Amino acid sequence: MTDAEATRWLDAGEREAWLGLAGVMLLLPSVLDSQLQRDAGLSTFEYLVLAMLSEAPARTLQLKTLAALANGSLSRLSHVVTRLEKRGWVRREPSVVDGRITVAVLTDEGYAKVVASASSHVGTVREMVFDALTPAQVGQLRDISRQIMRRLDPEGRYEPPTA
Repeated sequence: MTDAEATRWLDAGEREAWLGLAGVMLLLPSVLDSQLQRDAGLSTFEYLVLAMLSEAPARTLQLKTLAALANGSLSRLSHVVTRLEKRGWVRREPSVVDGRITVAVLTDEGYAKVVASASSHVGTVREMVFDALTPAQVGQLRDISRQIMRRLDPEGRYEPPTA
């Protein structure tokens, strides 16, 4: 049996759903990144780092945890934290619990930046995603996203916080 014969091809409905999802995956990140660059001078990843720190207790997170919450690698996070440190928005410190662990701390200036950036970003997210959906579809999107993420990330490293 050839690989082509063994392949479970998508049916018409699956193909249509996949192409729709692929389009969202390609277009939405650039729309969000463009908005953040234009309105806040931030990349989406930089914004996520600041936002996750702003929601953390004492605005502090271990770098490993922050990387997971912002959906990035530790290496990528390290480069971004260096840039954010130069802007005065974040600082690195040894953990008070275990000095071998490095944490990122959101400064007051960083908190002010994320607060100032949030309104237009949330407006774009609402306009591009949630205004197009009914409340029932929002629930379906949440459930579908969770199911796909369980396959992509079975260890739950990128588990988003729940409300």
